Amino acid sequence: MPKLRLLLGDDHTLVRQGLRKILEERTDWEVVAEAGDGREVVRLALKHKPDVAVLDIGMPQLNGIEATRQILKREPGVQVLMLSMHSDEAYITRALQAGAKGYLLKDSAGKDLIRAVEAVAAGQSFFSPSVAQLMLDDYVRRAGATGTADRYETLSEREREIFQLVAEGRSNREVAEALAITLATVETHRSRILQKLDVHNTAELVLYAVRRGVIS
Repeated sequence: MPKLRLLLGDDHTLVRQGLRKILEERTDWEVVAEAGDGREVVRLALKHKPDVAVLDIGMPQLNGIEATRQILKREPGVQVLMLSMHSDEAYITRALQAGAKGYLLKDSAGKDLIRAVEAVAAGQSFFSPSVAQLMLDDYVRRAGATGTADRYETLSEREREIFQLVAEGRSNREVAEALAITLATVETHRSRILQKLDVHNTAELVLYAVRRGVIS
């Protein structure tokens, strides 16, 4: 079985060395390249086509969010795990909209990095526990203020199944195969889910799922 191929992007050499040490404790994983700025990250990602890119959000020349956009535009198969010191929802939303599958706070990287990479490598979402709790608390606060707490309850059983699979990062085709239904049926349900939950894209859907505790 081929090794999982990883790319590291962080402007602090010591941080990259620490991340590499943790990741390469897994003998079936390999760090194929690393870089200290966003432009070099993009170049190396296009050259090496890693399975997972672990990127700092605050790199010089090109930040991690913009680097993610550029990588995924040309190599959509790369799964991106964003590293950050910021737990602000604005950063999280921007990272997800750029295509990142996970958002890991640096202060929990030592404990959660392996689990986070495993999740995004499988096409699933991952958030640091404190980030997930922050988003859930924010959801409860907003729901109480706007009276929208029961929107999830309006979803049918099938819609809830599809909602979770989409939030985990599955494509419409993968959802169709998993549930043995047609692609057109998935697309119809997905449209209804967005309408019922009053969300407008996949990034917002993932945030909603984390806030609701559907995924972690």
